[in-house]
Amino acid sequence: MPFINIKITQEEGQPTKEQKQALIAEVTQVVAKVLKRDRIASTVVIIEEISTDNYGLGGQSITQVRCKPDQG
Repeated sequence: MPFINIKITQEEGQPTKEQKQALIAEVTQVVAKVLKRDRIASTVVIIEEISTDNYGLGGQSITQVRCKPDQG
């Protein structure tokens, strides 16, 4: 049974309910095609929405990183 976990950031411009449904349907079809499985009913797709406070880069949360002014 394929188990697919998609992680997206939880912020403005969130995907709509309809976009998430389309993502689940399309990913299921791609996995079935690539793995040559015709039992898509057993394919699990989970979409996790991660707060930018809950992951980081370079020792800072993504929220902090995005709040910094451009240094270019």
